Amino acid sequence: MPLWLIYALLSAVAAALVAIFGKIGLQNIDANSATAIRSVIMALFLLGVIAVQGKFSQLGDILTQKKALSFIVLSGIAGALSWLFYFLALKYGKVSQVGPIDKLSVVIAVILAFVFLGEKISWINAAGVALIAVGALLVAVK
Repeated sequence: MPLWLIYALLSAVAAALVAIFGKIGLQNIDANSATAIRSVIMALFLLGVIAVQGKFSQLGDILTQKKALSFIVLSGIAGALSWLFYFLALKYGKVSQVGPIDKLSVVIAVILAFVFLGEKISWINAAGVALIAVGALLVAVK
């Protein structure tokens, strides 16, 4: 099994746990405050990961690369907005509905990669993306 697939599957499992733990944790609290706390915990955890890996020096390298840093900042802002909206959706909706709609990000990412990055997509890939979109909507419908 390719390494990227193993990591992608682990990512999917972790993302599913975010939804379950998040929904349970959001009872009777503000979703935006919960997202802020989650973000701090994530930052501390990831700093611990790079400390264990001995990669703290790479932080300085990234800070000197203006283009890379600019896009990392934009990615961070987009991620923060995603989490804010996701936790708000979880606060007011069912995980079984919010989760599939959130996964429309897959469809949007493929379209944006095609338009802005010039990534190629075959007809079979396009069909798969369309099925993801239809499937997400069908699962989310009451």
